[in-house]
Amino acid sequence: QVQLEESGGGLVQAGGSLRLSCAASGRASRDYRMAWFRQSPGKEREFVAAIDPGSVRIYDTDSMKGRFTISRDNVKNTVYLQMNNLKPEDTAVYFCAADLAVALSTKPGDMDYWGKGTLVTVSS
Repeated sequence: QVQLEESGGGLVQAGGSLRLSCAASGRASRDYRMAWFRQSPGKEREFVAAIDPGSVRIYDTDSMKGRFTISRDNVKNTVYLQMNNLKPEDTAVYFCAADLAVALSTKPGDMDYWGKGTLVTVSS
């Protein structure tokens, strides 16, 4: 069993930065892949980035790779999402997920555990 709790969301102006955190408990986070998803009103939940136990990073698009950085601290059982140069279209609830499978998946339905999410609002 894994419990995930996100923090760090808030209101920021376009061009600004935020760092999201996701604290994991119940099972050492070094044993599984961690991922970030986001969901905007009226849209499906979409993959943002993932990081495996060995810190190999996967991003959804080149645009995110240039602006978002996922990282993890296995001692603190925490994964981070540093978001720079934020745009209004980045406004969403950001969710942390744990994926215990060996094979990488970017599908929300394949994640094993979820946090409750943290809201990021980017004003223009």
